[in-house]
Amino acid sequence: MSSACGCEHEPATEIEDLDRPWWKDPELLLPIFSGVALCIGLALGWSGLETPATVLFWVGLLLGAYTFAPGAIRNLATKRKLGIGLLMTISAVGAVILGYVGEAAALAFLYSIAEALEDKAMDRAQGGLRALLKLVPQTATVLRDGTAVEVAAKDLVAGELMLVRPGERIATDGIIRSGRSSLDTSAITGESIPEEVAPGDEVPAGAINSAGVLEVETTAAGTDNSLTTLVDLVEQAQAEKGDRARIADRIAQPLVPGVMILAVLVGVIGSLLGDPETWITRALVVLVAASPCALAISVPLTVVAAIGAASQFGVVIKSGAAFERLGGIRHLAVDKTGTLTRNQPEVTDVVPADGFDPAQVLAFAAAVEQQSTHPLAAAIAAAGPEAPAAQDISEEAGHGIGGTVEGRRVLVGSPRWIDAGPLKADVERMESEGQTCVLVTVDDALAGAIGVRDELRPEVPQAVQTLHDSDVKVSMLTGDNTRTARALAEIAGIDDVRAELRPEDKASIVAELSSKTPTAMIGDGINDAPALAGATVGIAMGATGSDAAIESADVAFTGHDLRLIPQALQHARRGSRIINQNIVLSLAIIIVLMPLAISGVLGLAAVVLVHEVAEVIVILNGLRAARAKR
Repeated sequence: MSSACGCEHEPATEIEDLDRPWWKDPELLLPIFSGVALCIGLALGWSGLETPATVLFWVGLLLGAYTFAPGAIRNLATKRKLGIGLLMTISAVGAVILGYVGEAAALAFLYSIAEALEDKAMDRAQGGLRALLKLVPQTATVLRDGTAVEVAAKDLVAGELMLVRPGERIATDGIIRSGRSSLDTSAITGESIPEEVAPGDEVPAGAINSAGVLEVETTAAGTDNSLTTLVDLVEQAQAEKGDRARIADRIAQPLVPGVMILAVLVGVIGSLLGDPETWITRALVVLVAASPCALAISVPLTVVAAIGAASQFGVVIKSGAAFERLGGIRHLAVDKTGTLTRNQPEVTDVVPADGFDPAQVLAFAAAVEQQSTHPLAAAIAAAGPEAPAAQDISEEAGHGIGGTVEGRRVLVGSPRWIDAGPLKADVERMESEGQTCVLVTVDDALAGAIGVRDELRPEVPQAVQTLHDSDVKVSMLTGDNTRTARALAEIAGIDDVRAELRPEDKASIVAELSSKTPTAMIGDGINDAPALAGATVGIAMGATGSDAAIESADVAFTGHDLRLIPQALQHARRGSRIINQNIVLSLAIIIVLMPLAISGVLGLAAVVLVHEVAEVIVILNGLRAARAKR
């Protein structure tokens, strides 16, 4: 609950406590019993049995008030905090002093049941977090001296050898040392296609082993792995408030003492000018009418519900503020490599110059590229596995790499660094087909051109079209050459292409776009860190196992499916609409009830009923954000 309410509850920390049935929850049972006593008392009162009715009113009052009055008084005494619970306590005491025990019981019941429903709603809103927690098995099997031993998953440390049988979940991150299988990672990444794994492959915590027996060497402790990182981020996000949540608190917190001052003025001035009992009663009604509890809880509840729901389909939102900004995005800047493409480039074409053949060109290039860290280097090295060793390697970022191969000086680089000469037409053809071209020289003589292509992810055209249908403009940002970038962009359906960019260029463009319209930047979260930081919202793709990727962005997608982008934007927009609805409704209730309370049109019982029913409405409306639409 918002601190503005002044009725704080300790959060449940155990899954079992969160999942217990309502009939075992004392926080819900007390308000229910209070309501039962109130209803029976009303029935007895209507039957003329005043004394039994009064007794039951007292029972209902005490049961209901027990859920909030002690905490409100404690907060006042220890923290000097004026909360809504204190307003309700003063109103109930005043009603009893004036002889309105039934109305006091109604106030206590309605406020206590609204509080209990809010607590249950917050529990439900955290369902996405509990779903993540349940992905971690309670136990794991480890091999010690060749013997399988069952241990608590939380006791796992890096370097142990886990035995994972078919159907079991992997307890922590690791690397497969023995066995082949397919993993179901849908609950973590949102990707439904099973992932084939073999020795040497990394596996995340929470994945289900679908087929063979695996021996997995743990690379993270059971309490500190990729899944617990996601859980921690969701918890932090649910605790942090967005701009509108802070606005709600800024309104609610000063409103409480303001309402108390107004109630005193109404009671004192009215008593001087008229009947004291009438105006003191109206002052109590004002206390209830202007209570901003619905306002204080509606926005945080909606944000918590929406963030928890997003985590269920593979979107980790790091804060309430990021969630609110995500709902306003109207422009998306997308990094090409690894985001629009598979990030698995392959050699697709080799054109030799005079005096060389394709095998020679590939062998020379592969020899020096084996030492390179460039993303395309692995593709060229893989295409020439039997290439000779290279010495004297030197790499110039953004241009290429050079080295000595069998006594000959070999350079491999982009056409911007090496003149294509007679192969210029071939280079242009490759680039127009979406291939990235590198040129190879041997002893300063042009040896050939190699075309490498990183295929577009199959879901990209659909994702881009969905974004366009949602009035979100898409721009491609890439360090690749313009022709290659435009060829891929045409297939993807992207009109705005910014190519041949350095990291600082991307950051500058994203900052410029963000200054004009709310812009999200999506990239790998590491190489694109400056651009991610400059965007309205930075989004990291495929961040299940990368703390750095998650930390560099506001939002992290645990999978690589680009259809998560429009899904996340639509989810955030829907949540923003619900937040706005709750703010308007909460303020409207106060604005309407205040004059009715001061003028005496509505009595205490009527105002209590209207106000608390409104609170239940905003809670139920906020819970709509907990529904994750896949």
